Amino acid sequence: MDKLSLGNERLLTGIKNNEDASVFLINDELALVQTLDFITPVVDDPFLYGQIAAANSLSDIFAMGARVTNALNIVGFDSCNFDTGVLDEIMQGGLDKVKECGGVIVGGHSVQTTEMYYGLSVLGVCHPLKFWANNTAKIGDVLILTKPLGTGVLSTCIKADMLNESQIKEAVDVMSRLNYYAVDAMCDISVNACTDVTGFGFLGHLSEMGRDDISFEIFEKEVPVIQSAKDMADMGFVPAGSYKNRDFCSKFVNKDVDILFFDAQTSGGLILAVSEKDCKKALQRLIDCGYEDSRIIGVVKQRKNRLIDIV
Repeated sequence: MDKLSLGNERLLTGIKNNEDASVFLINDELALVQTLDFITPVVDDPFLYGQIAAANSLSDIFAMGARVTNALNIVGFDSCNFDTGVLDEIMQGGLDKVKECGGVIVGGHSVQTTEMYYGLSVLGVCHPLKFWANNTAKIGDVLILTKPLGTGVLSTCIKADMLNESQIKEAVDVMSRLNYYAVDAMCDISVNACTDVTGFGFLGHLSEMGRDDISFEIFEKEVPVIQSAKDMADMGFVPAGSYKNRDFCSKFVNKDVDILFFDAQTSGGLILAVSEKDCKKALQRLIDCGYEDSRIIGVVKQRKNRLIDIV
């Protein structure tokens, strides 16, 4: 994709930086932040699916520390086999999440397709000097993860009808929770780097935060996981994408770890790099605004050997 990207002095960050969204300079006080994403159904309920898909799409804006202004629906729908009322519920779920973070749905586009998908093209705004990049962590920074891992495993189990109602609810609650509130929580705390955890898994997205001069020391037992996902993964219910993530990331990591560290997440949490002096305040604020599973999961160190050391 980087071969298709034309250089422009107003493009502050984008594909070549493996960023979550592009940042385009408008003037000294304003930059536009843009992203798009869509997913196939991960739950049976169309309204909840719409909420989760929208939360997943919106997350890239929040991972940049930006605010959502508006969004366009992206829809693939099989009207031959599904009533259009199902589509109405999906889009209502998406609208619900866009409104929750102060945005507006301004239109969209639909395609007749045999495989259903839904998502958003999202526009946000930020100050051009204050967005959160993913590769600007400083040596000594503390890493915080805001959501537990395991939604990829649980989505696989939902499709296989392997979960009870409470387990499904737990997965839905994690996936539908917006990362929006973390931006407000960090309003007066310097976030030196940030990314969200989605399809490449925790360690995959962490590796994208790396540079030649830094490494990440991860506290294995502090990384939050959903217990039901751990149980199901131990039984072998792991999506193929998670194994692919493990194969790709193994060269960055010093030892074998739980497959959930590579689990392909849907609407996962944020990895925030903050200074040591701010980390306790940042963690408490995240917990107070609804990310109860937030944990300090590592530190940024001067590079020695591998990019990621699990301890």
